[in-house]
Order: sequence, then structure tokens, then C-alpha cells
Amino acid sequence: MNIPGHGEFTIIGENIHTTRVVLRGGKLMGENPDGLPSVRYTAASGETRYLPIPEEIRRAQDYEEGRVKHVKVAVLEGMRGSSEALEYLGSMVARQLRAGSDFLDLNVDEVSLRPEEQKQAMRWLVRLVEPLASVPLSIDSSNVDIIVAGLDACEGRAGRPLLNSASLERIDALELARARNLPVIVTAAGESGMPQNDGERVDNASRIVEAALAKGLPKNAIYIDALVFPISVDSQFGNHCLEAIRQLRQRFGPEIHITGGMSNVSFGLPLRRLINDAFLILATEAGADSGIVDPVTAHVAQVFALDRQSKAYQMAEDVLLGRDRNCRNFLRAYRKGELQASAGAS
Repeated sequence: MNIPGHGEFTIIGENIHTTRVVLRGGKLMGENPDGLPSVRYTAASGETRYLPIPEEIRRAQDYEEGRVKHVKVAVLEGMRGSSEALEYLGSMVARQLRAGSDFLDLNVDEVSLRPEEQKQAMRWLVRLVEPLASVPLSIDSSNVDIIVAGLDACEGRAGRPLLNSASLERIDALELARARNLPVIVTAAGESGMPQNDGERVDNASRIVEAALAKGLPKNAIYIDALVFPISVDSQFGNHCLEAIRQLRQRFGPEIHITGGMSNVSFGLPLRRLINDAFLILATEAGADSGIVDPVTAHVAQVFALDRQSKAYQMAEDVLLGRDRNCRNFLRAYRKGELQASAGAS
């Protein structure tokens, strides 16, 4: 996607993940005509349809706590032959494509605790989604064997798949990317844990990038995930990530890509879309040229047209840049209803 004034921005659509949840009490939940708890959605035909939640999911702890892992439901039920689940997943693919995704990121890690069942699910999902997609897939897992299963199932109909991801703790994924001539996401994680500040991000990311370059991977095939952490946990997390992006862009130049799970920044806070949009702007100005985002809600092309002088935007930026310690002013304004009208998000 071309963003005026910013150039090309690669959208890695993040929605087809078995980690994704909707709230039991949220607007997307309801009952189907048979009275079963279901996720309500709009099919490709435009009609309202319902994905029923099976009893085994309703007995799970997540459901009891008010969270419904709807993509997990769709994958499991689709593998069992449910036409409704297939329709549901197809509608998700279509929405992400219409919203401008350049890759569709697939992750099945939470389908099961058993690696063989995860591999089976990944192969099944790749074979379902690829014929529906006009863009390449991104094969995403915390387990390299599951990534291999997804890559083996992928025909590359719309282009080479993206390998998500390699890191210092699983550096063998770089050899997989090299052997198959694939673009790859490399993360700023260390050998045994997450970075604590911008310096550790830059050091870790630089080491994995240098390892990738040493294997012959070109810079333009490398996407650095600078690791976005929730600002609600530490008021400096936004600055850590943004400074790392700036330094990595300066160190590796314009050819390399810099990305990240941008929506992670808003976990635990209200008006998440507002905070996500503000962070996307700041990250892009720092040097990011890609994002692992939900393009259906992010509307990336519209984000850069936001009124940055509005009270809502300014307060979100204060949160992200550590000027609003513990998000106190933002939360106070939210509770008073001062932000909602200008934010237009929830």
C-alpha cells in the first residue's frame, strides 16, 4: 500500500490467528436461529450468519472467563467438515483482502497442545486460505516444525510466503528461509527472553540481521519485528520500541523492512483503536515501513489523515511517549467521556 508522504507500507494482516478472541458479552456474540451461542458475522453474500460455539469450547476456561477464541472454533469445526466454519474463515479472508493486506498471517498454535495436531491444522488452513487469497501467505508459529508444515502445504500461488519468524533463540529458521528463498520476519528477542529496553532490542535485532545477511539473505527480504509491548505495563515501552526502530533504520538503511505487532501497544486500555492509530503514525515516522495489524479496523490509509491536533490524538500521543505516567490523564479523560466523540473508536 502506498501512503502519500510516507511511501510503501506493507500490511501483514494478523486476524487469522487461533489466539484471537471476541467477548462473550460483546456485540459480535448472539444466538443462532437454533438458540446456540454463536459469533455473528456477515457472509460474502451480505447476509448475517452465525458460527455456533461447540460445547467443548463452552466448557473451556477462556469461555468461562468471557473470551471466545472464534478463529480456533472456526478452524476446529472447519476441519470437522462444518460448512459454516468454512464460510466464516472465507469471510475473514475476504475482509482482510478488501482492507488492503499484503500478506495474510496464519497461526494455529492454540488449536491444540499437541504438535502433530498443530501441524495438521496448519496444513489444512494453508490449503483452505491460499486458493482464496490474491496475496501471499505469512506462515506464523512459535515452532519451526509447524512453520515447515505450513510452507510444505503452500503452493505460492500469489507469491513467496513470508516466514514468521526467526530469532536468536531459533536461529535455524534463517536456514529455512535461505534454502527456500523466502522473505523472513526476524525478531528483537534475545536467546532466552524479551528485551528490556531499546538498546537490547537494537543489539538483538542487529545480531539476527547480521546472521541472516551472512547466510546470503538480501536486506529487502528481511522484516525486523522491533517488538511492541503494552504501554499500560510500563510508560516507557513506547519510547523503547520507537527508539529501536529509529536506530535500526539508521543502521541498516532503506532496503530492510521494519515491522511489529502494532496493536500490542494498547492491550489493557480503552479506546484501543485510537492508541493503535497514534502509535502506527509514530512508528512510521521513526522508520517502520510495515505493520502486523488488523487492516479491517486499522484502515491504514486513513490513519495518516487523522487530526493530530485533536485532544484525543494528543492525549494518546502523551501516553505513547511516556508523558502521561501510568496513563492517568488519558484514563481520567476517558472516564469523563471527553475522548470518545473525537476518537471514534473503542
